[in-house]
Amino acid sequence: MGGAVVDDAPPGVKAPDGGWGWAVLVGGFVITGFSYAFPKAVSVFFKELIREFDVGYSDTAWISSIVLAMLYGTGPLCSVMVNRYGCRPVMMFGGFCASLGMILASFATSIIHIYLCTGVITGLGLALNFQPSLIMLNRYFNEKRPLANGLAAAGSPVALCCLSPLGQFLQYQYGWRGGFLILGGLLLNCCACAALMRPLVPPKKPQELELGDPTAVEKEKKPPPKKKLLDFSVFKDRGFVIYTIAASIMVLGLFVPPVFVVNYAKGLKYEDTKSALLLTILGFVDMFSRPTCGLIAGLKWVRPRCVYFFSLAIIFNGVTDLVGSQATDYVGLVVFCIFFGMSYGMVGALQFEVLMAIVGTEKFSSAIGLVLLMEAIAVLVGPPGAGRLLDTTHQYMHVFLLAGCEVTLSAFVIALGNYFCIKKKDEEPEAKLERAVTDAERDGLNPGGEKVEDEEAEEEQRGKENGNISPERADEDVVVVKENGVTSGEENTSM
Repeated sequence: MGGAVVDDAPPGVKAPDGGWGWAVLVGGFVITGFSYAFPKAVSVFFKELIREFDVGYSDTAWISSIVLAMLYGTGPLCSVMVNRYGCRPVMMFGGFCASLGMILASFATSIIHIYLCTGVITGLGLALNFQPSLIMLNRYFNEKRPLANGLAAAGSPVALCCLSPLGQFLQYQYGWRGGFLILGGLLLNCCACAALMRPLVPPKKPQELELGDPTAVEKEKKPPPKKKLLDFSVFKDRGFVIYTIAASIMVLGLFVPPVFVVNYAKGLKYEDTKSALLLTILGFVDMFSRPTCGLIAGLKWVRPRCVYFFSLAIIFNGVTDLVGSQATDYVGLVVFCIFFGMSYGMVGALQFEVLMAIVGTEKFSSAIGLVLLMEAIAVLVGPPGAGRLLDTTHQYMHVFLLAGCEVTLSAFVIALGNYFCIKKKDEEPEAKLERAVTDAERDGLNPGGEKVEDEEAEEEQRGKENGNISPERADEDVVVVKENGVTSGEENTSM
């Protein structure tokens, strides 16, 4: 399978790290907000849907689950479409699907229609926007990429703080059908964000043509090599395999605490509004944690060790879950939400930055699709598994302990795997290369040495032609004559 990449980054084009890249960042900010916050924002309509279609809460909960499953599970499909048609056309189509799904859902006559329209069609549209926005962000930023990823990731908590109150207001004013219709129109902004994803353009005149290289014309006439629509060669990269395993384990427990923390507070006999305030606190801290972490990850002494910084953020999140499981009052849950928001924001800001650093720009479009597919399985298994544990034990402490152990385990997998499987094996070739370079310099094979020797030879030849010898060369001749037992005076006498 192969196809031309419409807007793939040309080999000779450097990431601008600014300019139009800031417009791309704004688009990524909005897309990330819609993608992660929309499945949670739809939940405000669940009570009306239960009353309308006479179903249970578990039936309506499938709406958010299907949206998340489409967001993660269609990763390879998004990769194929991006590698075939380019990011901007795919995002345009995705924005149209996301809007169409919500508009059709406003005319639904059964919960099955909601599943198909909101879950499948809107979920697919969000997926076709989210993944290409990350790819474009990776192409436009290199030096400032950690900061760009952190700012784009901040769209998730910001949108969650805006969409949930907006959904409640729309439901109160227009009912769930009017709310779905207006949200469908709001999702058309994804198309506007897609218009910002302008592909990078290669230079008009290649360097070979400017130098008058005749072979450059032949190179221009040759068709560009076809690129695989889904590059499975990323699995040959040990770093990618380790990252995929660690990310799958992490996702098993990462999303569990935000799902159960409100019910945890209710289980401690706190009122609904006070319990719901915990998510607001979590989202507010998360909002500032993501760009701050991206700024730190861009520092010169941190960025080369970004994998270990990522593992530290995961451990922070896992330990927060373990300690938070012992909370027995509202103050303890507030402290837990503050630290969980910090660690959750750090993980969100770093997860795709680390993947970009591991696989590079060329293979990122395929790598992220395969990673999201693996994470989709964990997303579908994690929260339901935690719910089954809760039904068995009837204690939220065990749910948070399980989530903390899973997240902490993933941190050790990526840190130890990177240290023992990648770093140790990479040190030996680097040492051999350094020794080879040192030997080359010693033997005078480096370009600088050749140039110096050539200059000395030319100077000596000019001196001989003019009957002069440089002082250094004259001293060397005297030493040679003395070693042979002949002086200048003896030489004259014999003559």
